[in-house]
Amino acid sequence: MHTSNVIPDEIEHERLRQAAELASDSGKDWAAAYSPGSFGCHELLDRTALLAGQIEQQIQTHPACVANAEWFLLAEQAAAALRELYQQIGAEHLAVDDSKGSTSG
Repeated sequence: MHTSNVIPDEIEHERLRQAAELASDSGKDWAAAYSPGSFGCHELLDRTALLAGQIEQQIQTHPACVANAEWFLLAEQAAAALRELYQQIGAEHLAVDDSKGSTSG
């Protein structure tokens, strides 16, 4: 099994489909409630940390995963991707919070 089966155009198509569905359900300004600095963004940050921890604690330590080098590597890559996502979300989320704090003084 290879992790290189990702096709960026298909992924972007799916993201746009989901965005259109959210716009249909919640209105065209739905993304504002989830932009960096919002509670929605903070919620995503929390969920990302939670899932990265779950992969590390529940998947990578499972004996079946430890016994199989390929599975263990995939689990590590999944956790690493979530840790990187956490860092990117956090940087943008906190940058907005910092800019709000510096203008209110």
